[in-house]
This record gives sequence, C-alpha cells and structure tokens, in this order.
Amino acid sequence: MSSGEKAPADVGTSGKSKPVANVDDKLVADVDPKSAPPEQLEQLRRRQHALTGEVNFLQEEDTRLETTRVRLLNVQKRHEALKDRLSRDSDKMIFERLQKEFEAARVAQTEEISLEGEQWNDGLLATVREKVHMEADRKAMSSQTSIPLDPQFNAKTTYRIKNQVICCLEGARIGIQYETYFAGEPCEIYHCVLESKSFLEKMTVIEHTVPFFLPIREAENDLLSSNAIKFIDYVGELVQSYVDRREQVRLIKELYGKQIGELFHSLPYNLIEFVLEDFDCKVTVSLRYADLLSTLPSRIRVLAWPVHPSKKMISTSDNSNEESSEAAATVAQSIPSRLSYAEDALRTMSLPEAYAEIVLHLPRMLQQMHQHVVTAS
Repeated sequence: MSSGEKAPADVGTSGKSKPVANVDDKLVADVDPKSAPPEQLEQLRRRQHALTGEVNFLQEEDTRLETTRVRLLNVQKRHEALKDRLSRDSDKMIFERLQKEFEAARVAQTEEISLEGEQWNDGLLATVREKVHMEADRKAMSSQTSIPLDPQFNAKTTYRIKNQVICCLEGARIGIQYETYFAGEPCEIYHCVLESKSFLEKMTVIEHTVPFFLPIREAENDLLSSNAIKFIDYVGELVQSYVDRREQVRLIKELYGKQIGELFHSLPYNLIEFVLEDFDCKVTVSLRYADLLSTLPSRIRVLAWPVHPSKKMISTSDNSNEESSEAAATVAQSIPSRLSYAEDALRTMSLPEAYAEIVLHLPRMLQQMHQHVVTAS
C-alpha cells in the first residue's frame, strides 16, 4: 500500500477485517476509552442500555426467579424428608397406646356429662383431680389389704366440653382427647395426659400426641401451673386451628391443583405461598398468620407478574420515539401489580372460597391492568 493511501476503517492491526454489527458498535469501536471524555462514554453507555438493557433486565429477572424456584423446591424436599424422620415409629406407638387407653376409659364410663359455658371451671377440674387421686389411693390400699373396691368410688365419669373429652385414667392421670373437624367432617384425634404427684402439687404434661411443631411445652410453662382450664382450652384451639389451615391448603390442591404451579408452607401452616400459572401472567400469593390460633391470614400479598407480553404492545418501527414507547411498555410489563381484590377476599374468606373468588375475576382484572399499561405508555 502506498504512503498516500489510507487504511480501511474496519481493518485492525492484524490485517483481518473486524465485522461491525451496527452503527452503535462502530461508534463504540471508534471511541478510545482512555482518551474519550467521561460524558461521551456515559452517553454511549446509556444509548446501548436503551437498546439492549431492557432485554438483559428481563433475562436477569427470569434467571433470578428460576434460581429462587429451584431453591424453594430443594427446601420443600428437605422439609418433606424432615417430616418423615420426625414421624418416628415410637410416636405412632404412643398414639396407638393412648388411643386404646382412652377407648377403654370411654367403654368403662358410667356417665358422660356435657358441659357448657361456665360449667367448665376450676372447681370442676379440681373435682376431677381429687377423684383420680382418691381412686389411685383406694386401689393402692385395696391391693395391700384385699378389701374390695366400693362401686360408688369405682364409677367412671367422662366430661365433654365442645371438641374435648376429659377422662380419668389409671395412675392418678387426667386425659384430654381433642377431636378436630373440618367442614363438619371429623379429622385427627390428639391426646394430652396430665399428672400430679399429689392433689396439692401442680400438674405436668407427661405424654401427648400433639404435633411437635405446635408449642404445647411453651403453653405448659406459661399456663398449666396458673390456669389449667386455659391451658386445656388453648391446646384444643391450637390443634383445631392447625387442622383447619392444613385442610384449607389440601382442598385447594385437590380442587385447583392443575392451576397451581408451586405451593410451599411451613410445618404449622402459618406461612403459605403458592403460584398460579394458568393465566396470561404469573400470580404469586403469600399468606402470613398472626398466631397459631388464626384460621384467616393477617398479612397478605398477591402480585401479578406478566410473563407473556401482549403483541399489541410491541410493534416494529424505526422511529426512535416509538422505540422508547415500546421500551417503556416492556418495563411496565416487568413490574408486578398488586391485586387488592384478591387480598380482600383472602382476608375475609377461607382459602378455598377466596381462591374461587380470585380465579373468577382474574381475567377481567388482568385485562384492566393491560389497558392501564397501554394507556400509561
């Protein structure tokens, strides 16, 4: 090449041609980052971001969501494995033994008294405590002196308070059997056995079949020594509320399982999250319960995450203003929207009822959201 000729702009020092994809790539290639003013570099960076940044943003969001989904699935697998390990054979044996003992006490009963309101009080519980200790003492004396038991003191009385059945068990023990229900149908039975060394000493929980993740021991420390009635009633509410929350989740899985992509919950079902994917967007539902006695959530968040952009919002055009409008619409689509009507339904209805209400109105609400995005862009 003669000295008067200029080298082509797209030829590098190696003599090979460097392909230039578009004008912006060529502009970047022509700018020396060492000598160019910072303002020029920032302007080029912004221009590149305007053309490719939104696509990268959406891809990064998808990657993060997929990573979170995989992590949650792993947590769910570990959660199921933990439940299996904690449901030991010994726990099942305790349940079977106590169930047989309670059934024997119910068969041997001579009277069942149903209590309502103020009939269930400290005086009645004191009478039950005195009776179990007297029976234990008389049996001990009878075994030593061969004196037959008095049939009057051998009478077995059982007390029923709502879903609780209180029995006098052998060995100066008081047994409480909790019967749980959902939608009027019986569910699990739980047991709690109380004992005291003497009538004057405080009672303690010696056995129970309440799930390990429900705070029965904390309730024992806080309530049993000071207010045994309140302790017994609290445990009854505790297991009934747990069963209610659990059965609500089971029912939506049974009725709407094909619409639910992912569902996670804590062991006591006081944290529930699930995803709806059978629509033009992904809807995430997050529920928190104020305490373990609640059957309706106290903190609710329902978000709609569009994942299928409407073709009406994306058109091919060389006009820069239209490109900016399309980019703004794409960004608006990537931002989730809260579904207030769904949150209101979950706040006042059971989960299956609220779910039906959400699904019924969801297409119309998504259409309104779409129209709002188009208008705003």
